[in-house]
Amino acid sequence: MRRNTDPRRYSRVVVDGDKQAPARAMLRAVGFEDADFGKPQIGVASTWGNVTPCNAHIGELAREACSGIDTAGGKSVLFNTITVSDGISMGTPGMRYSLVSRELIADSVETVVGAAGFSRELADVSVAGGDVPPGRGDTDLRLAEVRILKAHRAQHGARRRLFVTVHHHP
Repeated sequence: MRRNTDPRRYSRVVVDGDKQAPARAMLRAVGFEDADFGKPQIGVASTWGNVTPCNAHIGELAREACSGIDTAGGKSVLFNTITVSDGISMGTPGMRYSLVSRELIADSVETVVGAAGFSRELADVSVAGGDVPPGRGDTDLRLAEVRILKAHRAQHGARRRLFVTVHHHP
């Protein structure tokens, strides 16, 4: 069985042809240029926010991921998803939301990737804080063709470490 290796397999449905002129117009409003429509669109899901110190720096890492994608010939598209801090909500009723948030993160990333026509063959980039990027593993399973890059810095006292793992689903 032969796999479809067209890197624009999903994005072309969203942006190619006369019928998709309104979609292209909306994307131009967020910075797309003519050449960008011929590139595979790669989503960058970020958990940036000031909800927790684990995620305060994530915006910077997400922008670096976008720069790498754009330099390599893709068109990065940055979007956010939710974040919940176990450490802050620990011992409170707010902790009830922690496990549920993982499913919400997976749902939100899957929804944006599917609706926007982002590439699933090349990469789907997730940038999350804390020791484990919750919810992203669930999305890996749902979008089985995806290569996932997960980058985050765990903060332990004054130390910051950058973790990068790459998963490839053939």
